[in-house]
Amino acid sequence: MRPSYDDLLLEAMTLGATVEERTLQHGLCGFYWDRERTIVIDDGMADWQKRCVLCHELSHARYHDAGCGTNCSKAERRARKETALRLISPLEYASAEAAYDGDAFLIASDLGVTVQVLNDYRMWLDNNVRA
Repeated sequence: MRPSYDDLLLEAMTLGATVEERTLQHGLCGFYWDRERTIVIDDGMADWQKRCVLCHELSHARYHDAGCGTNCSKAERRARKETALRLISPLEYASAEAAYDGDAFLIASDLGVTVQVLNDYRMWLDNNVRA
């Protein structure tokens, strides 16, 4: 079973990380601050979006990643891959892919993830399964 937002909050506690929700600048969904062991998530997002962001930032917390921005580093690629694999079930993905004829928005909506998480999952499939 895929983790809920509450499951991820409990995981943060076990990692010794604090999770805060607050208004962030436009375009920023969340971040992890290792020095303070704090994950900050934009409070203006829907719960399903917060779940995706928290899962992503927990990956950074697990590895004590320093800030890396959105387009760089092995740490960011790892966090995106781990998030996609944790939040998307292969069986649910296959069912949604067939039901929605590959439409990314509809599939992501059905799976309760962002289109970015879905695209990261598809990239993983292309690199590891479909090859």
